[in-house]
Order: sequence, then structure tokens, then C-alpha cells
Amino acid sequence: MPVSAVRAVRGAIQLEVDEREHVLSATRELVSSVLESNSLTKDDVISIMFTATADVRSEFPAVAARELGLGDVPLMCAQELDIAGAMPRVIRLMALVNTALSRDQITHVYLRGATALRQDLAQ
Repeated sequence: MPVSAVRAVRGAIQLEVDEREHVLSATRELVSSVLESNSLTKDDVISIMFTATADVRSEFPAVAARELGLGDVPLMCAQELDIAGAMPRVIRLMALVNTALSRDQITHVYLRGATALRQDLAQ
């Protein structure tokens, strides 16, 4: 049986608009994609840190994770650095997970316009 280790998984998605339902839908898509791409269940998730650019104000991304059944997982939201020229309307996450995957087997997930952030990792 492979040995489990704590690994960090990154991901990001760019929103089309800052509207509550769109934030929740996009965040659910991002979290679900991170879990599916790495064959993870909610029980594998230790915690998730979400950041959002300063122009995302309509809802906390953690609400969407709770809607996916991650209510017992520690979740935190913070504002991304407000850097001039940065991509607008982006939600990022870093999830700490228990997995048998090695660091180089982890699939980081960058969706929609956020693929431009890490073209080397984009799906």
C-alpha cells in the first residue's frame, strides 16, 4: 500500500462577472476539478485557503466548498495582492491534502482565463 503524505494542490479560475451565483458556481467547479483530477475525496482534504482578487466582492469562495460537503474542513478566504496589471476576477486556492501521490504526480488545476497564470500546469 502506498504511503500517504501531506501535499499542497494549487488551482485558480477566472470569473466572467462578480455575481454571487457565478462566484459559487465557478468555485464549486474549481474545487470539484481539483478533487477529481487528483482522485481525492473530501476526507483527504486537510484545509483549503482561498484568495480572490480585490474585484471579487459578491461572496466568499468558502461558501461554495461548504455547499460541496466540505463544511467540516477548515476553510479560509483572503484577498489576493492588488498588483497593477494583474488578471481581474480570479479565485485561487491552495488545498492541503493527504494523498499517496508524489509531488510530481499532483495535478494543479487552472481553469478558464486563469490558464494564463500557469501555462506550464494548465489542463
